[in-house]
Amino acid sequence: MAQTIGVAGITGKFAFCIVRSLLQNPRVSVRGFCRDLSKLPPSITASPKVHIVKGEFNDKDAIQSFVTGTDVVICCYLGNTELMSDGQKLLIDACVAEKVPRYIAGDFSVDISKISYGALPPKDPCKDIMKYLGSKDIQGVHVLIGVFMETFWSDFMQIWDPEQKKLSYWGTGHETWELTTYGTAAEYTAAVAMDATAVGTQQFLGDRKSLIEIVGIFNEVYGYTPDLQNLGSLEDLYQNMHKSLQTSPDDFMAWMPKFFAYWSQNEDARLKRDLENANYLKVVPVTIEDFFRRHKFDELATAVDKLTFMA
Repeated sequence: MAQTIGVAGITGKFAFCIVRSLLQNPRVSVRGFCRDLSKLPPSITASPKVHIVKGEFNDKDAIQSFVTGTDVVICCYLGNTELMSDGQKLLIDACVAEKVPRYIAGDFSVDISKISYGALPPKDPCKDIMKYLGSKDIQGVHVLIGVFMETFWSDFMQIWDPEQKKLSYWGTGHETWELTTYGTAAEYTAAVAMDATAVGTQQFLGDRKSLIEIVGIFNEVYGYTPDLQNLGSLEDLYQNMHKSLQTSPDDFMAWMPKFFAYWSQNEDARLKRDLENANYLKVVPVTIEDFFRRHKFDELATAVDKLTFMA
């Protein structure tokens, strides 16, 4: 059966990955929503299977046009609270008005449903959307994937230092990290979008490993062990991140990576053991070892920057 799948925020890296997966199915067409068409590659704009609607996140007429005729809408917004909360509510309202059956929210993280408001401030808008969807006449879908593997190695997380070949960490090093590449997360999200029966929370992972285990795999693949720097316990991290937020709330890089590092290793935000991976066996998740074997060690920090529609 032919399907039309809407992708809001289609110019983003993760959206590119999702669209690439969707277009592999000849029965799927894509409706995209963005504010700047110039950011789209010709491979998308020239495709007869893709229709793009241009508009600001608060342009109700453009949003209504975008969702019309879709079977499901995927939100790939990434931005401030206004975009992630108000922007998604406008999308949801338009979907309800046009009787779109399902809405896939812009979650893609650890299990935020199990932690309180304010515990992970950047994800508070996503918690708002979970509640909002529950009050509307539409099936909400929440895809949880832990931490993006490319982000783990990027400058944002402040873990990997490619110049000094060093890993800095909080905790014992034995805490579990749950990691999924952009590509794997996109394939699962596309599979969920094409599966009309997939509703509610859907949890997927590429791999689960402690930092110590990651270092062992690193050594096996690259032939050397990176230096390790322990920054303190998880309790030390908890105190540090809240002090940083209180002291420098406008300096996001002073506190946001620490909050993500804390909750990414915290049992309270852990994904479940019986994941939905088994429901989509055509998707082959990329493990940490796979990821290493696809990247030279000096490419790890920039892997997230190399994500394009053609990658």
